[in-house]
Amino acid sequence: MSPAFEGPAIDVLIPAIEKDLATLPHVVDAVRKHVRHPIRSILIVAPRKDRIMDFCRRKACTFVDENTVLPITKKDIHYRSGTWERSGWLFQQLLKLGGDKLCTADYFLVIDADTVLIAPHRFRSSGKTVFYCRNWSQPEYFTTYRKLMGRKAARPSSFVTHYMLFERRRLSRMKREIEAMHGIPWYKAIMRSMNRTRQFAFSEFETYANYLYSADRGGMILKKARNKSLNMSASQISEPAIQKYARTYRSLSFHKRKGYIRSPKQ
Repeated sequence: MSPAFEGPAIDVLIPAIEKDLATLPHVVDAVRKHVRHPIRSILIVAPRKDRIMDFCRRKACTFVDENTVLPITKKDIHYRSGTWERSGWLFQQLLKLGGDKLCTADYFLVIDADTVLIAPHRFRSSGKTVFYCRNWSQPEYFTTYRKLMGRKAARPSSFVTHYMLFERRRLSRMKREIEAMHGIPWYKAIMRSMNRTRQFAFSEFETYANYLYSADRGGMILKKARNKSLNMSASQISEPAIQKYARTYRSLSFHKRKGYIRSPKQ
């Protein structure tokens, strides 16, 4: 094994939908380039669509039908108002928290389908997990956390940074504790704890990382996220521009995803 790729082998889980196919090739390639762990499987959890399954075949990823992960599907989630629709957004968060049943490695990396790593990342160091943080979050996330977990989040900052390493054993334990506290399945407890009149009412990353921080903050290494959000397509950025961003940032998030253009590099 190359010294550059050390530590535990991990799985990678990426929830996606068809419009993510514009960015997804870049996400997968960057994970393989910059994640300094042996990668066992990259799982794409998505609707059963021909273009997504074709992508998985070409990129040697494992396709997982999103409707087979949980006892509920997006149709069972009603999280919307007259001006916004967040049911799919919440469903993807619940799918990530279902990763302990999908992945087989002890650790799995979840990364959003619009975020591209541009610098090397090692998520386990000296027996500790590395978490990336930013300085701001949505206050409603912590209101939901308090209702869900029965205590205030012990947050040092925000853990919402588009990707996170989960430990299957600890994630399973967190969900069991939620179920024991609420007497219902963990995903129902999350939805019941949310104020669904608020557009941003739950964060899977904030919930899991604060759960760990409250129990074992000494087992965590906190680093600044240094994520740059760009209003453009990933295919529009040049390699010299990426190299320039990499002097300051660890990752780029692309929020303009119009269509899907197949290129020979995909």
